[in-house]
Amino acid sequence: MKKGTLRPSLKLSLPPSDEVAFSKFLTESGTFMDGDLLVNRDGVRIVSQSQVETPPLIQPSDNQISLADFDAIKVIGKGNGGIVRLVQHKWTGQFFALKVIQMNIEESARKQIAQELKINQSSQCPYVVVCYQSFYDNGAISIILEYMDGGSLADFLKKVKNIPESYLSAICYQVLKGLSYLHHEMHIIHRDLKPSNLLVNHRGEVKITDFGVSAILQGTAGQANTFVGTYNYMSPERICGSKYGSRSDIWSLGLVLLECATGHFPYSPPQQGEGWTNVYELMETIVDQPPPCAPNNQFSPEFCSFISACLKKEPKDRQTANDLMMHPFIKMFKGVDIDLASYFTNAGSPLATF
Repeated sequence: MKKGTLRPSLKLSLPPSDEVAFSKFLTESGTFMDGDLLVNRDGVRIVSQSQVETPPLIQPSDNQISLADFDAIKVIGKGNGGIVRLVQHKWTGQFFALKVIQMNIEESARKQIAQELKINQSSQCPYVVVCYQSFYDNGAISIILEYMDGGSLADFLKKVKNIPESYLSAICYQVLKGLSYLHHEMHIIHRDLKPSNLLVNHRGEVKITDFGVSAILQGTAGQANTFVGTYNYMSPERICGSKYGSRSDIWSLGLVLLECATGHFPYSPPQQGEGWTNVYELMETIVDQPPPCAPNNQFSPEFCSFISACLKKEPKDRQTANDLMMHPFIKMFKGVDIDLASYFTNAGSPLATF
């Protein structure tokens, strides 16, 4: 037997009376393990506990996994794009996130989504959430994604309220690396950058997720003048229906960072405490009013300058992701040991325990 392989599955056959008795030992997901014996509805596998026989971890390039290989643990996210569950691979014990998206949409959109899924699985960047495999079944797309145990930046903000500049600089640098990869190597516009689409883990890593597929689902086609994405973080040119490019993501990044720094969404409604009457009122404000800025009496000149570089009304005036990585706000903390791993962990992850 080759190193790292599993022994062939055996078929389990029990008398009817014994099947009833045996069924009570199965977990809800249909998997039972005792020592090196692993049993599920697909049969029996002998999984040795020795290092030689331990099954190798699943890699992004593996294409032999199927939905039947995973046990559902719990729901960890819900949104317009679908539902996300924490799942565990039956044979390796690895945890993944399974996103399920209902696809009651037209043929042109389905083709575009298929193209985006192909791009997702070809992405090889440590600052973008890994997409391992995608499946289409019974009117829904299921996507096996890397599990980020710290949840999203939106979850994290509920714990800490706001993020100090030093940590924000380290977070921003990782997001910029991810955006640089998407914009300049993959030629992808994210179109839906927001705190809930930036995921963190206990290692201090920050990764971009949910690019392409969810944005297309909210529109009718994948062209660069379609009205898709989350309105709150949408750039002025997109709200106006103009053509847009990768610098529309830079506007969104500026709003995200300003929200993380201040603890509240940068655009305040006319009536404080009342909230926005409707989305059109917010959209008019984004288009017609001056862009928000970081209060210079609360933040460093470098941070204020960075936010200003992102939140330019004219796209051509915004810096690119590559330009922003050289900004003084990013460079001012380069010599400082910023422990994002401890920062994320000490704040208490909402998803890490299950």
